Amino acid sequence: MAHRAAAADTPHAIVTPLLSKEFANIPGKEGTMLLVEFPPGSVDAVHRHDAHVFVYVLEGSIMMGVKGSKEVTLTAGQTFYENPNDIHTVGRNASTTESAKFLAVFVKDQGAPAVIPVN
Repeated sequence: MAHRAAAADTPHAIVTPLLSKEFANIPGKEGTMLLVEFPPGSVDAVHRHDAHVFVYVLEGSIMMGVKGSKEVTLTAGQTFYENPNDIHTVGRNASTTESAKFLAVFVKDQGAPAVIPVN
């Protein structure tokens, strides 16, 4: 499962599913963990998650932003949160020469897609 690139000439993010587990005490909900690698210059298309998303930057530098909020640049050890109503308008590697990697943990409806494209 890979995010779509924002433009045909930009590299795609590499998304690796790590874990998905239903919550026995919260019927219909599950936790999902993904490793996202942004090659140099990688840009995400505008999307949403319909989930609570917790991001932890492992290496490199990424730029994140949701509609109505200021864009931020995050480096290793920093975090970012998206709520189920957020539209993720900015998601990209801040570097054109170095890769970036982050962990994303979702709390979402069981079986729902992790990424929903927004036109």
